[in-house]
This record gives sequence, structure tokens and C-alpha cells, in this order.
Amino acid sequence: MKTALDDNPVVAPRGLLPRRLKERGPRSGTARLVVGVGLAVVLVGGTVGALLFGHITPVPDNVRERLLGLGQHGHLLGTDELGRDMLRWTIAGFGWTAAVSAVGACVTAAVAIVLGMVAGATKGVVQAGCTRAIDICLSLPYLVIAVAVMAAVGRGFWPLSITLGLVSWPIFARVVYAETRGLMQRDYVRAARLLGVSPVRIQLTHLLPGLRHTIMVMWAFVFADLLVAESGLSFLGIGAPLGSPSLGNMLAAGRQYLVDAPRMVFVPAVVIVLAVTAANLIGDGVAARMRHRMRMVRR
Repeated sequence: MKTALDDNPVVAPRGLLPRRLKERGPRSGTARLVVGVGLAVVLVGGTVGALLFGHITPVPDNVRERLLGLGQHGHLLGTDELGRDMLRWTIAGFGWTAAVSAVGACVTAAVAIVLGMVAGATKGVVQAGCTRAIDICLSLPYLVIAVAVMAAVGRGFWPLSITLGLVSWPIFARVVYAETRGLMQRDYVRAARLLGVSPVRIQLTHLLPGLRHTIMVMWAFVFADLLVAESGLSFLGIGAPLGSPSLGNMLAAGRQYLVDAPRMVFVPAVVIVLAVTAANLIGDGVAARMRHRMRMVRR
């Protein structure tokens, strides 16, 4: 049985990847990677440091100091509607949102790698079943499904992380499938098959190492997408529990004070933009260096 993925399996994913993956020189890729890693280190390092040194308080600092302006009473970014320090609460919110996105991206990667590799390394009914599943899931609106699932199972860290991970794997799987089909044509894989190496061992020792850069790139892009998705679901009230330090919850609370205290919306929004930019730059940089290395090998 033939599926849509069998027509041109190796070239097809290029249409799915963003335009930012167009060929660039190695210097451009390195610059993007350095900037992305730098942003990530600042965001993650600040969050970890604040957690380790106890600068994040789960309760309001002082309700009487609610809605203070920038720099007032020692609060660099002011306070929110409950008197919490905006800087501390934003750091905590980024930690929550990033953790949900990271766990969800790992779930996505696990599902996509298994299905993509199985579909790319096998033939017959197994390949047809996997590719058909990818085709069907690609046609489904994953955010709508996530909204429905979260409305049914309730809010929380693990329900949100697993739900986002289980609904966002199809594109990842399709890219892994196409890359696997290409690797199956390599001489070292053909030699292993002729020597009678088991299919499972071929996938683990020959195919999976060849997919590591693709997995890194796609994981970074999925992480960025899930960070936006988590913030959106929490903003709608069906993601993080009420009172949790989520960037989406901060946006939802801040919209009521958009005129009097616009920083309550501006600060978490800027953090979301910086985090997404960092993840995308890292993915861009790894992809550019990978393409440059492949061109050098072919020469």
C-alpha cells in the first residue's frame, strides 16, 4: 500500500521546514548558534540561580506594595497585583513554562524517533501503517486537540506536558522518516544488512547516530513551538493551574492592568520572545553547521 510519504521521501521534509533553514555559510551558522546559546544560558542560568539561592517566593512579598512601579522599594521591575516582585515571579514563570516545554519536546522526540525510524527502516505493512499514521496525524489541528484534552483531564504540569508532547510529533516523525530513508541507502548500512546485522541493531548503532543532528534541530524547534503553545493554553485558563508561576498566567493576569501597569504584560511577553528566539537560533546554527559538514564530506 502506497502512501503520500512514499512519493519522494527524502526531499519532502524540506517543504515542511521553515525558510530559516535555507543554506547559509558556516560563519553565519556559528554566529546564530553562539547567540542562541548565549540567550539560553542567560535565561536558564538566571532561573537556576534564583532557585538555588532562594530568591523566588511562592507567596506575595507584601500585599500593601501591590502594583509598584519600576525600581520602587527595591523592586527592579515593580510588583504585580498581589505585591509579588515581578522579576522573581517572571523567573519562576519562565522556569515553569520552559520545564513544561522541555518535557513535552522530549515526549514528542521519543514518539517521533520510534515511528520515524521504524517507518524508514522497514517495508511492507509496518512501513505502510506508520506512514499512514503520520499522514493522518499531520492533518489534525493539534492545538485544538490539546485544548479538548486539557479541558477533559484538568490542569497540571504532567497532564499539560504529556498532552503537548503527544499532539505535536507528526512533523518531527516525518522528518526522521525521510532522513532514515536516506541513511538506509548509505554504504555502511547496506554492508551491515549484507552481514546479517539485526534490524534493531542497525537502527540503534547505524541509523540513530546519523540522526543526532536532525534530532537536535527538530527538538529545538519543537521546544520553541511548545513554549508558545503552553503560554497560550495557560493564558486561556486551561494550562497551568491558577496561581502557578506560568508566563501564560502572568499574561492573563496582566491584561486587566494593561493601562495602569503595562509591564505586567510586557515583561513575560519579552521573556517568551527571547526564549523562542534562543531555541530557533540554536536550531538554525546546528542545521547550518550540519549542512556545511555534509557539503565538505561530499567534496
